[in-house]
This record gives sequence, structure tokens and C-alpha cells, in this order.
Amino acid sequence: MGFSDRLLEEGQHVWEAQYEHPFVVELAEGSLDPAAFEHWLRQDYRYLLDYARLFALAGARAREEETMTHLLGVAHTVLDHEMELHREFAAEYGIDREALEATEKAPTCVAYTSFLVRTAYEGSIAEVAAALYPCMQGYLDVGEHAASLATDEHRYTPWIETYTGEEFREATAWCRAFVDRCGEAYPGEHEAMREAFLTSAKLEYRFWEMAYTLEGWEL
Repeated sequence: MGFSDRLLEEGQHVWEAQYEHPFVVELAEGSLDPAAFEHWLRQDYRYLLDYARLFALAGARAREEETMTHLLGVAHTVLDHEMELHREFAAEYGIDREALEATEKAPTCVAYTSFLVRTAYEGSIAEVAAALYPCMQGYLDVGEHAASLATDEHRYTPWIETYTGEEFREATAWCRAFVDRCGEAYPGEHEAMREAFLTSAKLEYRFWEMAYTLEGWEL
């Protein structure tokens, strides 16, 4: 059993909570309020900027050339490809790039991105691997769960297809292997990796809740 499997066992309760969250269930059914999806879209766009920064910082700290190349490549892919997909989704809601970039982060988005960037600066490369893993594996698993619930094509079918597609599967497989390599190379980091993984996993759950409740700042 790889260390990534051990982490997934630790976080199984969070995964189950994500599967059951009304945002995920209603997205799968096609009944999700467009306002909730738009809120997710705006916040995830802002999140991805810092997610790309996490990969870039991890790449700068990596010791092996192949790992450095891949991590920096993922940062570029997020900025060049995944964010463009978000811009395409947003255009269907009449939201242009300037409006996406001007979106204020909701409290949960602030908490999540701040945690990731702080981990990138202060944590070990093993902690960074564990912190970034829940987003990759979580979206693949949630996407597959949504696909299993969906009965017909609807406005959110492209979202499901994006996160269950071959390209995203390959990216997730690499991330999983990266976690396993770090778990094997740095056994003394296992507890720190576990804490980083579970924190990100819980924030992933909170991200669905943030979108569903249209979370914002009271002041």
C-alpha cells in the first residue's frame, strides 16, 4: 500500500461528505442553482491562481530534474489550460475575464489558498505534495461520483467530463505517485503529510459548502 492510499483511508469520511454534499448531488442531476455554480466558478478561478503558485514553488524546491520539470509544467497547464476552461464556462454566464479577476475571494477561498501558499513557503516538499493531493484526487473522485449519478446530459455535463477525462486522470496519477515517492523518501514527514492532507481535504469540502451557500463577507 502506497502512502497515498493511507492518506485516502484517513480522509474517507471527508470524501463521503463530499459525495453527499448537495452541491455535488445537484450538479450531477443538473438541478444545481446556476447562481451556486457561478459562485464556485468565480471562486475556483481565484483559487487556481494560488494553486498554480503552489506547483511553481514546489517545482523551485524540488531536487530531481524530472520532478521539477513536471511541477513547473503543471503550474503552466493550470494557468494556460484549466483557467481558460473556467473562462469559457464563465462566458456562458456573461462573465468576462476582467470580472473573474476582480472577484473578491470568499472567506473559505482565502483560508484554503492561504494554507496552500503558507505550506509552499514553510513546509517540506513532502508536506506540499500532501497538501496539493486532495484537490487532484478529490476532483477526479467527485467527478466520477457525479458521473455515476447523472442520468442525462445537462448544463453541467461538460464539468463532469472535464474532471473525469483522460488528461485529468493522468495528472492525478502523477500526483498520487509523487505523494507515494515523498512518503517513501521521507518517513519522518508522515505525520506532517497527514495533517497537510486532511487540512486540504476538509477545505475541499468547505469549498462546496461555500459555493452552495453563496458565502461572502458580511462587512
